[in-house]
Amino acid sequence: MKQFLQGCLLLLLTSTVLRAQETAGAAPTTRRVSGQGTVSGYIKDAANGEGLIGVSVFVKETETGITTNSYGFYSLTLPAGTYTLTYTYVGFARETRTVDLTGENVRLNIELQEEGRDLQEVTVSTRREDDNVKSVAMSVNTVEMKTIQKMPALLGEVDVIRSIQLLPGVSTVGEGATGFNVRGGNVDQNLVLLDEAPVYNSSHLFGFFSVFNPDAVKDVKLVKGGIPALYGGRVSSILDVRMKEGNSKRTTVSGGIGLIFSRLTLEQPLFKDKNGQARGSFIIAGRRSYADVLAKPFLTGDLKGSRFFFYDLTAKANYRINDKNTIYASGYLGRDVFGADFGFNWGNTTTSLRWNHVFSDKLFLNTTAFYSNYDYLLDSDLKRTNQKDFFNWKSGIVNYSLKPDFTLFLKNNTLTFGGQAIIYDFRPGEANAASGGEVRSFGLESKYALESALYIGNEQQVSRRLQLQYGLRYSLYNYLGPGEAYEFQTNVPAGQRRFPVSTTRYDRNEVIQTYGNWEPRFSAKYELNDISSLKVSYNRLAQYLHLVSNTTASTPLDVWTPSTNNIKPQIADQIAGGYFRNFGQTGTEFEASVELYYKWLQNQVDYIDGAELLLNKYLEGDLLNGKGRAYGAEFYLKKNRGDLTGWISYTLAKTERFVDGINNNRWFPTRFDKRHTLNAVALYDLNKRWSFSASFAFATGTPGTFPTNGYLFQNVLVGIVNGRNNYRIPPYHRIDLSATLYNRKKRPDQKWESNWVFSVYNAYGRKNPFSVFFRQAEEKRTVMLNGEPAQIPVAEAVRYSVFATLIPSATYNFKF
Repeated sequence: MKQFLQGCLLLLLTSTVLRAQETAGAAPTTRRVSGQGTVSGYIKDAANGEGLIGVSVFVKETETGITTNSYGFYSLTLPAGTYTLTYTYVGFARETRTVDLTGENVRLNIELQEEGRDLQEVTVSTRREDDNVKSVAMSVNTVEMKTIQKMPALLGEVDVIRSIQLLPGVSTVGEGATGFNVRGGNVDQNLVLLDEAPVYNSSHLFGFFSVFNPDAVKDVKLVKGGIPALYGGRVSSILDVRMKEGNSKRTTVSGGIGLIFSRLTLEQPLFKDKNGQARGSFIIAGRRSYADVLAKPFLTGDLKGSRFFFYDLTAKANYRINDKNTIYASGYLGRDVFGADFGFNWGNTTTSLRWNHVFSDKLFLNTTAFYSNYDYLLDSDLKRTNQKDFFNWKSGIVNYSLKPDFTLFLKNNTLTFGGQAIIYDFRPGEANAASGGEVRSFGLESKYALESALYIGNEQQVSRRLQLQYGLRYSLYNYLGPGEAYEFQTNVPAGQRRFPVSTTRYDRNEVIQTYGNWEPRFSAKYELNDISSLKVSYNRLAQYLHLVSNTTASTPLDVWTPSTNNIKPQIADQIAGGYFRNFGQTGTEFEASVELYYKWLQNQVDYIDGAELLLNKYLEGDLLNGKGRAYGAEFYLKKNRGDLTGWISYTLAKTERFVDGINNNRWFPTRFDKRHTLNAVALYDLNKRWSFSASFAFATGTPGTFPTNGYLFQNVLVGIVNGRNNYRIPPYHRIDLSATLYNRKKRPDQKWESNWVFSVYNAYGRKNPFSVFFRQAEEKRTVMLNGEPAQIPVAEAVRYSVFATLIPSATYNFKF
């Protein structure tokens, strides 16, 4: 706790000094620097007052510009003069203003009007039209919620996580797997943020749905490379999900009724002033599945009373204190319950408190404090019908954090700096077991850690064609007591279990192990011309958390563990380069890109054969340390405009790992290695009432460890395995279809909007394999043994499919 308080004091000191400079320095926001002027403000959606992320603000006279930050704020410093500013945002009408910077600085807030809903243009991503060429960022994908809501979905329910899996460089090990994999990384190597709070399990129902309610999501951004210094803590990607702020113009109610669950959302303005302008707003959105309710009359015997459902509640509120200060509060609560007598129970809880402060026309601050809790339970008797014999086990991870982020807008430079302090509370396992009515409790001690970081970054416009983004992050990690630290044998053959040779007890907040890492970041963009550019990037990332799982696909019951004196932090270095181009009649009708990447990974956790992962006090003795590499090429072609829109992506990749003592000390493919991945999405608007969509997915089968030969022991076949991940399951492919019917408005001012969504998942009924396992068949084969005929068992391979048929669905959505 002492280290955490010191970190918080350091971070708050910066904010206090700047605040004192503002109040005591007596410099109003209209203060001028000789020969220069600044125009700044917020850009919002005129329909609901939501701040717009990534709006392009272009200065005609200088051919320069900037984009709004995550809260819709922008700032431009220019030589004194009169300028023409153009505000553009895909899906919104262009706005042009003339600004005079020969006198005072100008505060200019803008509300953009959404383009008429004639369905002639469909938004594919939330960004400026030529962002792929003009922005210095690379390896970044954003998918706008309007597009996600049009795409085919499982059981008619649109889903953020499934949508990003159709982007280049993103994959999953199969249906029913939680999380996603990015550029050869494991699921734990993705930092998933909901309003800046980490979500440790982003899936409902074992990966079939995500925890993000589409009615409450405003923006989705996936960063795979060239990661700015602002982000840290994971080594593969950042999935930044921003919630809506709530409609500050009027009360709205929306929702949907589907086959598997229903949704309901309320948005409301708050604290209207005497002019009728709201100073705040809120949104609250809830979902609940009811498959268990519908199935209840048909469940008999052991299945009677089974529970299999999930729910979540998402809420956010904001209040504008004055022109310089706005506060936000947001939260999420979700839970899954699955099982009859034996079952699972898991869920996430997050809370974020944020304060936005504008120190001046050039300096912007966002301070975030968050709480995140992920817990999971395994129970042998969910219904508690037997009080004498049962077993239950629960585990979890809790975070507390403080994070101030500053943005300083300078001429041709945007400087970002700040820091973060995170307290970790790992709860690896607590169990209760009863036999004959005698209850025994046992488990493992909680583990604690403090991760602190300071960063600085700069986005610099060197010339009209050359733009740089560079920065440095330093992360400091302390593994803390109370707890026991073990020293293990060192003379054990590679790949074998190690046993502890000594134990040291540490008191509360006593430092057991310290790690520090410098994390440089660099990106560069050079425009070849107005429609094409070249980009390169490099970043180093450090991760101090590890997901312990040796299953084919991660499950909700996998254990999170910190870096310790025996487990080193993961380190990743990635370089990437790409060519980006726009073309077509409108100049941005089509966009295309090709990216190449290579990633080096250090300190990758692997396992000895037969590792004991749950409730193992000496787990570290079953873990192995390895290195990894991932490299590939990503091809992307997108059509942005017209009645027919969509994209095609293809990824050629390879992901390998080397662990001393595994696979005869040779490189082997990881369990999520996929050589070829092809995705296609098509969205077609037939008229004002009907729209159609289709998606196609193809991927090379994932590796598996299969027996290569065997022997017969007491009439039982015993398989012999030679090598790790030595075979692949068959390839995966499917087509999904969807049609949306919009209601016909009877009058222009009609507030009620609704639509029907009809969809078919896995349209041609492909039996995609999730895994392949082996068993001894009932039939036997006749062979000659010692000159005599004999009957021996036959081994057979069984392909397991989660969805082996097409799945139709219908959903009714409404808004008023």
